Amino acid sequence: MTIRQAQRDVDKWIKTYGVRYFNQLTNMALLTEEVGELARIIARKYGEQSFKESDKENNEADEMADILFVLICLANQTGIDLTDAFEKNLIKKTQRDSKRHKQNKKLN
Repeated sequence: MTIRQAQRDVDKWIKTYGVRYFNQLTNMALLTEEVGELARIIARKYGEQSFKESDKENNEADEMADILFVLICLANQTGIDLTDAFEKNLIKKTQRDSKRHKQNKKLN
């Protein structure tokens, strides 16, 4: 699935099952909530915190998919083509950072 197709599929899902998009502020809050849920899992899986019994049913892939879904909702309702935005972002990063990371002694 391409990013563009994902945007179309999310739009179709919202219109079929979701009634309408939540407003942008609500979706931003939901995005933050989903990122927090992923952070909780990563802190426990890769960090020093231990899992609580209630944490064990969560998984990273599902939380990342939740984040992507809400991000796509925000893009759709604000008229952003994520494919175009991501392609431009990669060009920007390449131009800005093409030598920076290779010259970073902390990474070598």
